[in-house]
Amino acid sequence: MNFMTALNKEFLEQRRTRKFLIALVVLVLFGMTSPLMAKMIPQIMTLVPGGEAFAGLIPDPTINDAVAQYIKNVTQFGVLLALVFSMGAMAVEKDKGTAAMILSKPMPRGSFLLAKFASLALTFIIAVVIAGVAAYYYTYFLFGELNILNWLTLNGLIILYLLVYVAITLLYSTLTRTQYVAIGLSFGTLIVLGILGGLPGFGSNFPDALISDASMIMSGTPVTHWTGLWVSLGIIILSLGAAWLAFRKQEL
Repeated sequence: MNFMTALNKEFLEQRRTRKFLIALVVLVLFGMTSPLMAKMIPQIMTLVPGGEAFAGLIPDPTINDAVAQYIKNVTQFGVLLALVFSMGAMAVEKDKGTAAMILSKPMPRGSFLLAKFASLALTFIIAVVIAGVAAYYYTYFLFGELNILNWLTLNGLIILYLLVYVAITLLYSTLTRTQYVAIGLSFGTLIVLGILGGLPGFGSNFPDALISDASMIMSGTPVTHWTGLWVSLGIIILSLGAAWLAFRKQEL
């Protein structure tokens, strides 16, 4: 069994378990509604008892508000899905014995692991691309035209950000036989990286910098350095490499 066969099998599994559908529905829904939410905030405030007094203090929403709402919603819910979808990718296969059965085909362990990551990556790439198209349409309709090149760059950074946590959770799923331990460790890593990413002057060296870089690009502010990008790529490569080194020595 080669890598492409394994990838087809894993992506089919993504569709059978409805993970692909869930990612698509959730992210596209937020892609569509984010510009609407930004546009309707003043009106929503008037529906809250006593909110009329505050509604007048809220400035008229702009295209930057729509973009910020999109980035916040897609990254927050995207990361949650990345952790949940990846937590059992390896742990459950080992626990149920299906990994040993598949690897007896024979199939290289590296290909087995990489197919897991690639299928999850494909799920999020497709979901974010379609969410980005939906968000672009509604933002254009409600606020005006966006710079397409900047919009593509923004969504590329969001995809990379989500894949960082797919790779990290896949590593923990490989190291353990319990998916709940994997997601617990992943949430802990998410919190630690979030704290480090919020440190002034130091946070630009961590994955959260991808989100701030995306916001800067859309606002027309030049990004001075891309350390967060290279660190994120490094985390993905190191996580997959460490997972492979651990997996190749495990008895199934």
